[in-house]
Amino acid sequence: MHTRMADDQPQSRSKITEEARKKSRQAGRTLRALDYRRPDYPHNIHPALVPGIGIDEQRRRYSIDKFVLAVAGLLTVGFVIWGLTAPAQVASVADQAFTWVTFNISWLFNITAAVILVVMLVLAFSSYGQIPLGKDDEGPEFSTFAWISMLFAAGLGIGVLFFGPSEPLDYYTSPPPMTTEAETTEALHYSLGQTFYHWGFHAWAIYALVGGAVAYAAYRRGRVLLMSSIFRTLFGKRHSEGFAGQMVDIFAIIATLFGTAATVGIAAMQVQQGVTIVSGWSDTGNTLLIAIIAVLTIGFILSAVSGVSRGIRYLSNINIVMTLGVVGLVFIAGPTLFLANLLPSGLVAYLGNMFDMMSRSASWGEDTQEFQSWWTVYYWAWWISWSPFVGIFIARISRGRTIRQFILGVITIPTLLLVLSYGVLGGTAMWMRSEGYPGFEDDADGNLALAPPEVFYTVIDNLPWLSTWVPVVSIAVLLVFAITALDSASTVMGMLSSRGSQNPRPTVVVFWGLVMTGIALVMLLLGDEMALEGLQQLVIITAVPFAIVILLIILAWFRELQTDPRAIRLRYADRAMRNAVIDGVNRYGDDFALEVGPTDPGQGAGAIIDSVHSDYTEWYRRTDENGDPVGYNYETGEWADGYDPETGEITTVPAAEEELDADQTGADQSSTEQSSTEPPDADQPRA
Repeated sequence: MHTRMADDQPQSRSKITEEARKKSRQAGRTLRALDYRRPDYPHNIHPALVPGIGIDEQRRRYSIDKFVLAVAGLLTVGFVIWGLTAPAQVASVADQAFTWVTFNISWLFNITAAVILVVMLVLAFSSYGQIPLGKDDEGPEFSTFAWISMLFAAGLGIGVLFFGPSEPLDYYTSPPPMTTEAETTEALHYSLGQTFYHWGFHAWAIYALVGGAVAYAAYRRGRVLLMSSIFRTLFGKRHSEGFAGQMVDIFAIIATLFGTAATVGIAAMQVQQGVTIVSGWSDTGNTLLIAIIAVLTIGFILSAVSGVSRGIRYLSNINIVMTLGVVGLVFIAGPTLFLANLLPSGLVAYLGNMFDMMSRSASWGEDTQEFQSWWTVYYWAWWISWSPFVGIFIARISRGRTIRQFILGVITIPTLLLVLSYGVLGGTAMWMRSEGYPGFEDDADGNLALAPPEVFYTVIDNLPWLSTWVPVVSIAVLLVFAITALDSASTVMGMLSSRGSQNPRPTVVVFWGLVMTGIALVMLLLGDEMALEGLQQLVIITAVPFAIVILLIILAWFRELQTDPRAIRLRYADRAMRNAVIDGVNRYGDDFALEVGPTDPGQGAGAIIDSVHSDYTEWYRRTDENGDPVGYNYETGEWADGYDPETGEITTVPAAEEELDADQTGADQSSTEQSSTEPPDADQPRA
């Protein structure tokens, strides 16, 4: 872009410097000033003009990744066998590993959670926030209402009935170290703030990072739904599809396995308590736990192999409505006025104390270290371990939305829902404790006698017109939620071990589900008093490698966003406008206008971008199922070999095949000769 006088007076052009000429010759590039469609771009299209590639537009052949399946499978199956044959040894080793991790690595989890939240907010409000998670002309796949409903589905689950009433009550009776006095007004509000801190913005920022990066790679860059796909720019194509990428997918599988196993174990404990209450049995022991795990396993297998998974998901949606209904009934039947005042106060306590809670670490002393180990660090590890599962889910429902819409929606919508649910259930439990309701007494040691799985049922038992039927409903809700979690997580792990296939083989899916239930059973059989602790320990230990992976996702995604077509256009526009305005004012004062025209090499809008560098061009080069380059026309969507995207077959070869092949051949040769070893954004003149 250059300046032009209002009366069209001729203007002079500046001379290119000898240094710029030298660099231009060294790069071996030629300028075609009047035509952006240069033969050294893949398919004769400039990277700034590529509309994006959807996952369903690229050609690929799926198969089981034997290395990923073998390594992850052997490690986890070996653990299950070890746990069943030597449970005491597993408990001892897990305890030692947990102690080492929490005393030496807990800072990593705290930093990871804080950094991710800040980065996601910065990304949402940056210029990158307008980049769509899809092609340029692609709108959202789902309506806003449907999208919000599905985010609710991701945000609600087993935790509402288990941790919703028990966690705030625990903080109320035993506040975090160096905060408030137990069972005071301050403790009432701080306990909700601490709970919201664990389940709110930080948790969903982690999901937003993984989900956004996966959605961008799949729906904007046309890659498979693998965690390793995110790292194409950081590792390079060969390494991201090779050993380095496989290790990322293995870490994701192991983290998901143990994170979901913890969820299944917690559901089994909660169902066991519900069955005990409904049936009146006094001591069910491990027999009932084994029976519950068996029911979950059978339900999951039927869902995976018989095609009823869609029905299970419909039931899950019904469960969400029922769960919200239970929360609403507790609000009405419980201390309604008290809760109406407590909820906004608890939310403000969360926001007001967030930075104080973020600052807590081992440096605050041994008591804080212990609290962090069993609560905050555990939660950060749990969310990290769940991020591949939940991230891929929210990625699949967010196609077509902008990065800004996606991040702000994922972080705020589920958080507000959880604030409401946990505030009502937790607030009611704390109110009943303060009012001396039956079941909330202390034991002989002066501590709250209720175990976490018992709190929800004790709250319901003190609301007479709910106590007769809600426990039965809660058992059904928990069972279906657990089966759905098993089904969905197993499908994701099947994808990760099948090179990203969105329809992995049922046998692979069932295998991962059986391993998950096996891990949950191993930890539950350690004993009632150690079951929850054992699950927490395993989640924290196995999440360490993936915490490092998730930090690398930030670097990989930002690097890729720098070469996005929309980002290139914005940078071109910014530079061209600044240069033109400064030049126009210098030469013509107020009387100048702008028009697009050619410049000398190295003087135009794209002078600081090496647009033929592989970082900008490699990603949109089309290939066939074997990875071999194929001619493609981005304007018509026509493949040179006659491939039909709708049928997946090669039909009549188009008339323009020779021209497309010639363009592709020229692009391949030029790209090979002219690939620069310098960074693509080197701030230097270019031809």
